[in-house]
Amino acid sequence: MPAWPPGERPAVRLTGASKSFGSVVALRDASIDIHAGEAHALVGENGAGKSTLIKILAGAHRPDSGTLEIDGHPVEFSGTAAAKAAGIAVIYQEPTLFPDLTVAENIFIGRQPRTRFGLIDRARMNREASVLFDRLGVPLAPDRPARGLSIADQQVVEIAKAISLDARVLIMDEPTAALSGVEVDRLFAVTRSLRDDGAAVLFISHRFDEVEALCDRVTVMRDGARVSTDRLADVTIDQIVRRMVGRELGALFPKEDVDAGDVILKVDGLSREGAYRDVSFDVRAGEIVALAGLVGAGRSEVVQGIFGVDPRDSGSVQVDGQTLPPANPRAAMRAGVALVPEDRRQQGLLLDLSIIRNATLARRHRLSTLGFLIGGSERREAEEWTGRLQTRYGRLGDPAATLSGGNQQKVVLAKWLATGPKVLIVDEPTRGIDIGTKAEVHRLLSSLAADGVAIVMVSSELPEVLGMADRILVMREGRLSGELSRADATEESVMFLATGREAA
Repeated sequence: MPAWPPGERPAVRLTGASKSFGSVVALRDASIDIHAGEAHALVGENGAGKSTLIKILAGAHRPDSGTLEIDGHPVEFSGTAAAKAAGIAVIYQEPTLFPDLTVAENIFIGRQPRTRFGLIDRARMNREASVLFDRLGVPLAPDRPARGLSIADQQVVEIAKAISLDARVLIMDEPTAALSGVEVDRLFAVTRSLRDDGAAVLFISHRFDEVEALCDRVTVMRDGARVSTDRLADVTIDQIVRRMVGRELGALFPKEDVDAGDVILKVDGLSREGAYRDVSFDVRAGEIVALAGLVGAGRSEVVQGIFGVDPRDSGSVQVDGQTLPPANPRAAMRAGVALVPEDRRQQGLLLDLSIIRNATLARRHRLSTLGFLIGGSERREAEEWTGRLQTRYGRLGDPAATLSGGNQQKVVLAKWLATGPKVLIVDEPTRGIDIGTKAEVHRLLSSLAADGVAIVMVSSELPEVLGMADRILVMREGRLSGELSRADATEESVMFLATGREAA
């Protein structure tokens, strides 16, 4: 990898790019330049055009107009292979692994090492994958199938794949969205190493603490165009946010104080071999209880066991005194439980169905008459909730797959909020969502709690946990390691419980 001095010249420059998809204008006069030896942040609300811009850099889209230059030379990519050959690697927000291949096969797919007889050298491939994981500090077995990996582990595999390409330009689209603090620190150490070796890094994130910690410059996009590019040292976060949203933003954590009512959700002795053990807690009406901990601590597995997505070996779940049968999501839904899952693409949406159908899927029986769906009521329901969450789309009849990742998350939230649940379980509710909509989601959660909904929130973002939860239950290695009240909780006290370390 060439050791270019920082700022000597742009490794990649996109100028005056526009791109439309039918009637939807995704980009209009978008420009950015990324220099060798720097980390450059790209920020903007969902629908601002960030994903379209990076897909142009990656060769997945061709711009309708504009110029793309690599090392000062104009290029036109015929596809993603041409972009990879030019040294551009992309880590997308949503992992795209082949589930039936091993982790190592996913990393080296299409370029597997060969023996002298032309056969795939699996031993060498596994060794090289192990070296990559050692560099990332993640103990993943290279010969295990990708199916069943958590979102965080899938993201690690994508990062290892990009690093294995020895890319000169590394584009990272929300790579930390499903990672906890320890994993983020690990990733940033690797990213800084690549940057210091002369790589150009484009970092897309809604987490401004990460932007400040990693990046040298920041480009703000709004409505498909560049608003500004500045050195981070010369601009404040408040200025960046105002440029992103084009308006003043209210409080990010508008948590209302609520007097908790009766116990609505009671979890007693929940266990599943290899996932979690003897988990017990309750949630009262009007209460927001957060499950915190490192990735792999068992938080998502617990809430999936509560909802009945996965079987459980022992324990019970009660809603309003009614015991729920295990492994029965229908019974949970009838009892008033809703689950917004961590993996929106695999578990939250039917990507080929329309936005309107996805947004109303959990209420279809209530919107039908004599078994027939009434189009008007379905549309009104979808318009109300997608509007409340400020979802950006072309037409409600478009497939959910056409939405950006953040807007897909909003549709999943809309689907479950529309059911008026007694118990709302949200697993990473603001993953991949811009700061303006984060505040709106937090306001909705606070409003639902004020209306008496019992809320269980799984989040890897400690500021979100501390800002929104009445109580924090910390998990470590499949067990509850402690409970903190809102008044007593700090980032340090949560991390002490999550890692098993004692406070000094």
